[in-house]
Amino acid sequence: MTNILRTVIVDDEQDAVNFIESIAKEYCPNIKIIGKAYSAIEGVEVITKEKPDLVFLDVEMPHGSGFDLLAGFPEKNFDVIFITAFNHYAIRAIKFSAVDYILKPININEFIEAVKRVEEARNTRSNRNVNFSTLFENLKTAMPSKLAIPTSNGMEYLNTKEIIRVEADRSYSWFYLKGEIKHLVSRNLKEYQELLSDRNFFRTHNSHLINLEHVKKYIRHEGGYIEMIDGSTVPISRGKKDLFLEHMSRISK
Repeated sequence: MTNILRTVIVDDEQDAVNFIESIAKEYCPNIKIIGKAYSAIEGVEVITKEKPDLVFLDVEMPHGSGFDLLAGFPEKNFDVIFITAFNHYAIRAIKFSAVDYILKPININEFIEAVKRVEEARNTRSNRNVNFSTLFENLKTAMPSKLAIPTSNGMEYLNTKEIIRVEADRSYSWFYLKGEIKHLVSRNLKEYQELLSDRNFFRTHNSHLINLEHVKKYIRHEGGYIEMIDGSTVPISRGKKDLFLEHMSRISK
């Protein structure tokens, strides 16, 4: 039997609240709306009173953001799905922190998938207290330093400088870190390429994303390949060679 998610909606737009409530009722029968709020201050009051399992939380609201609301709860015994505009300054920090979010205008399929991810996380997490410390840390800078990756045991929080390379394994990704550490993640390589592209990460091949800071050498013969500092070798597509060498010349100056 599926557990009912007692849910609160916090959004300053009445139409958004109504739409979230309507699609939750139609497509997510396990969600029970137990409260609604139209500001961060009102949201704190409703959450404190109702003690929900899940909160749909708008990021940008007058008189206090969704992050201000979260900061008001030392122990967060509820999951959050952020509702945000794509161009919001915090979207990158949210992605880096592996926190669920839905973009406005809300897509119904994305809404359903976000709810499913919350359900899966709640089924595997033994501690009901949800940790948002990585999100708050990443919000302090335009260049988040901690990347949260979902693993079979929960979450791993990686310093991006420690990542040597990422390799695709069908719809999964292998992270190879310093110290011969590796993690298998149930997300595809394209997602991490988009997140890490401005951190000196470069996609050399359909299956390989490398940290240019950890390149040891480039070998031209046998079609061309790259050796990383851990001794691993990575192929490079013919069309990527010039761009790779251009990037390397920049960071090696």
